[in-house]
Amino acid sequence: PAHYRTVFVLRMVEQLSTEDTATALDLTPDIVKIRLHRARAMMRKHLFKRAGLRSADTYAFHATRCDRVVANVFRRIAALSV
Repeated sequence: PAHYRTVFVLRMVEQLSTEDTATALDLTPDIVKIRLHRARAMMRKHLFKRAGLRSADTYAFHATRCDRVVANVFRRIAALSV
């Protein structure tokens, strides 16, 4: 929608501050922040759909590797405290 696109363009493309964007559009800074957040979410959703991806696939969590790293960190901490 245009009211989200306008905020997105002013903040992200034109790099106006939140306050300057609010003044230009006669909005409060809080409304600018909300609209920017929603515009980014819509953009993200649109781009993922267009690319045929899901965010879970794009930012996969490698649990087994993470568990191994955490276990090693705790092992080293335990060795230091002895």
